[in-house]
Amino acid sequence: MDITVLGIDLAKKVFQLHGTNAEGRAVFKKKASRAELVRIIANLKPCLIAMEACGSSHFWAREFRKLGHEVRLIPPQYVKPFVKTNKSDANDAEAIVEAAIRPNMRFSSIKELEHQDVQTLHRSRERMIKQKVALINRKSSILPVLTSGQCVRN
Repeated sequence: MDITVLGIDLAKKVFQLHGTNAEGRAVFKKKASRAELVRIIANLKPCLIAMEACGSSHFWAREFRKLGHEVRLIPPQYVKPFVKTNKSDANDAEAIVEAAIRPNMRFSSIKELEHQDVQTLHRSRERMIKQKVALINRKSSILPVLTSGQCVRN
């Protein structure tokens, strides 16, 4: 089996794989669990692996690069036009391959672990600031009512 491009539709438990040869013919279609995915990719000759960019795709991209594969992440909005029929995991994996072989396709960069760590800190800080502002606003809206003596109790 000579796979040149492998498209992977990522999910939580079951991944859909779609592999094509140099002529663009489908030579590999398979569902795989997390454990099977690592084993399958490790047994492949180095090839181009394409995935939709999402939170877990950066982790998988780093893992597949360690195994000697070239990895490309495609933003989901660029994959959507290549889905030929109804949306399913198998059709999405095929569309990822179609998008990956386009000469003018734009790809996302793979985030290293340190970059994702810093991003997590920034997002946590932003969330805490929003919560602080919301709490201050809530307090400010309640305080005038309490101090005016206009509280009505039933």
